[in-house]
This record gives sequence, structure tokens and C-alpha cells, in this order.
Amino acid sequence: MANNSSEAKGFYKLSWLQRIGFGAGDMAQNLIYQTISIWLLFFYTNVFGLKPAVAATMFLVVRLVDVLWDPVVGTLVDKKNPKWGKYRSWLILGGIPLVALAILCFWNQFNGSVVYAYVTYVGMSMCYTLVNVPYGALNSSLTRDTDEITVLTSTRMFMANLGALAVKSLPLVIALFVPAAMRTADSGTPTDPRAWFITITIFALVGLALLFFCFSQCKERVVMDQKEAANVKVSDLWMEFIRNKPLRVLAFFFITAFAMMSVGNAADAYFMTYNVGATPFMTTAFMWLGTIPAFIFMPLVPAIKRKIGKKGMFYLFLGTAIVGMAMMYAFVSIPAIKCHFWALCVAQFVKSTGIIVATGYMWALVPEVVAYGEFTTGRRIAGIVNALTGIFFKAGMALGGVVPGLVLALVGFDAALPTQTPLAEQGILWLVCVIPAILLVLAMWIISKYELSDEKMDEINKAIEEKNA
Repeated sequence: MANNSSEAKGFYKLSWLQRIGFGAGDMAQNLIYQTISIWLLFFYTNVFGLKPAVAATMFLVVRLVDVLWDPVVGTLVDKKNPKWGKYRSWLILGGIPLVALAILCFWNQFNGSVVYAYVTYVGMSMCYTLVNVPYGALNSSLTRDTDEITVLTSTRMFMANLGALAVKSLPLVIALFVPAAMRTADSGTPTDPRAWFITITIFALVGLALLFFCFSQCKERVVMDQKEAANVKVSDLWMEFIRNKPLRVLAFFFITAFAMMSVGNAADAYFMTYNVGATPFMTTAFMWLGTIPAFIFMPLVPAIKRKIGKKGMFYLFLGTAIVGMAMMYAFVSIPAIKCHFWALCVAQFVKSTGIIVATGYMWALVPEVVAYGEFTTGRRIAGIVNALTGIFFKAGMALGGVVPGLVLALVGFDAALPTQTPLAEQGILWLVCVIPAILLVLAMWIISKYELSDEKMDEINKAIEEKNA
């Protein structure tokens, strides 16, 4: 009876099928959008035929479009109540065009056309927002229970990293699915256009099926009252940012974390191709080690958090990532300790363990800042909050897209050369190790300002439910 009473107050417990179903939505988005994040710059420069500086400018323009588009989507999501569900409906409404445009981004029919690249990339990014903002809001609509949200987030990140594992297997998948790719590949990443198009199409269609599965398993229970929803305005986004301090802290953490991940992810293909001289199999193995720690450590997150607290967990794993980056830099650049490929794999595992846990758990803080906003203002504008976090993580991704292109241009990278100059190789190494490490130090300082403990969140959520009752 007590459990039923607790559930009546919004502290719902979910079944494992529901948790996996919710996580399938993030797995789908990783199959589609992480493919864009990791591989699109390499595709543009080495397959499609764009100059690094042109691609970097385009990444910046797309993110500026997002700054204008995300608030519109957040407001739309909070105001509307589609018949299939306030948030989950958008998984289908936005998911279908997202998949189509993601495939077209990797179509080489208009080789070298800047206009085609802009149209497909901008359209894909706008459709991604139509899926990602309501998906983020869906998390906070399932339950108020902080322990359940931690389990839900761990499950979500486990599923998301399954998608990431597939995305990071792309060089090997291309080589296996299209044998011609093996004949045209003299480096770590094949450059056969047909191979890329077929592989991306497979990833995108599997992602669409997972979005449908997520749609089928999620039940929205904690949502804004329809009368309040009618009064939501775009300006609420910036008002919430001004008055919600935990949201501001989380927003700046998102910028830094996503900039760090995007810089490193965009540079990995160049690093394995030119600094290491890897085969497609070696490149895939290296990138797998960027994801495998998720399957070991994400299930342990609830226990680790209970033991050392939220901030302690962030400090521990962000510090671990910095150690891994220092190891990788040393193994590649210092002649006295220059090591074999296996040593780089060890460094990659250490680095990725820290990044995966820290950046995976940060999504559990989004429902907290939504609840904090509801506690202080009486309005649960989850769509607006997720639009704000979307703006900031895309700002981070903008840096992640712009910085590699600019650095490559600055150090004289030339995709037509099978071997790069020492300066170009050093620039790639900075993108993989040094710049991400600097951003991680900044992230540790930012998260130190976050003030919402689990105990405080339990008090806030109980107070909200008592007021609603």
C-alpha cells in the first residue's frame, strides 16, 4: 500500500522493459547523430571533397541555426499535446525525416557541392532537435524518484553506448559490407563513397526502428497541466536560465563536456589514419575501447554515487580521463617511451572510462533542474529546460566541429597526401589529447558549483507532490 501511495505522488518505479525501451531512444540517436558527430568531418574532407576550413565554417553556421531553432522547438513541445503523447509523439514525427536527411548527408552524388552539404546538414540538425528535445523531456515525465532516475540514466547510457559501439565500428563495417572499400583503403578509414552510403543507411534504418520501440514503451506520467502549457512562451527559456542557478551550472558543464567529446571524436579518425597508420581493424578496435568501459562501469554508477556522492563521482572520473589523455600523448610523442599499438589501447581505455561515466551521468541532472524550476516557479517546463540544455550541448558540439577544422587548416593538413607533415601530426595529437584535457579541467571547476544533492532533491520532489495534492 505504501508503494502505491508513493507512486500516486509521482515516485514511479519502472519495469526493466520500460527502462530498456527508454534507453532504445538514445541508442537510436547515437546510431544517427553520433555518426554525424564522429564521421561527418572526415567524410566531408576525405570523401566528399570539402576543404577543412569550409567544413569548419559550416559546422559553426549549423550550430548558430540551432541557437534560434532549439527555443522554438522547446516552446512547441511544452505548448502542444499531440494525441500520441506530449513528448513521445515527436520520436515518430521528427524521427522519420531525421533518418532520411542523415542518409542524404552521406550521399556523394553531388560531390563537393557546398550548397548540398549545407541543405542536408542544416535540415538533419533541425530534425534531430525535433527528436532530442522531447526525448530529453520524456525522461523527467516518467518519474520523480531520484534513485529510479539514476537507474534509468544508467540503462539509457548503456544502450546509448551500444549504438556508439556500432558507430565506432564504421571503418570495419564498411570494409566488410563492401569489399571494394578494402581495395580503395590504404589507411585506417576506407574512402569508398558507395560503402559509406550503404553503411549509413543501415545504421539510420535500425535507429528508426529503435525510435518506434522507445515510443511503444514509454508512458508519460509527470507532465505540465494543459492550462499552464497554453501560457508557455519562447521568452520563458531565457527567464528560466536567469532564475535557475543549477540549470546555469549544468548548461555550462554541457558546453564544456560536449566540446571536449566532439573535438576528440572528430580527431580520432585522423589520429588513427595519419599518426598511427592503422588498418580498418585497428581503427575499429581503438574506437571500441572508447565505448566498452560503458558496459563495465555504467551499471555500477548507482552504487558508486551512493558511496562517494555526485560531485565525488564527477571528480573521480573526469580526473581519470585526464590521466588517460596524458598517457596517450606520452606514448605517441615522447621518443624514449614511444610504445606499440597495445599501449595506446590501454590509454584509450583509461581515458574513455572517465569520459563515459562523467558525461553519461550528467543526463541524470536534467530532471533535477526541471524539478528545481517547478519547485521555485510552480511550472514544469521540461521542454524549455531541455531546449536550453540542447542549445548548450550544441554550442559545445559547435566548438567540437569548428576547432578541429580550424586546427587542421592552421597546421597545413592536406587530405590528398598519404603522409602528413610533422606539424600536421602534432596538430592532430593536440586535438586528441591536449585540448580535451584542458576542457576537462574546466568541467571539474564548473561542476563544483552544482548544489543539488540527492537529499535536497528528495525534499524538493516531496514538497512539489504535497503541493499538487
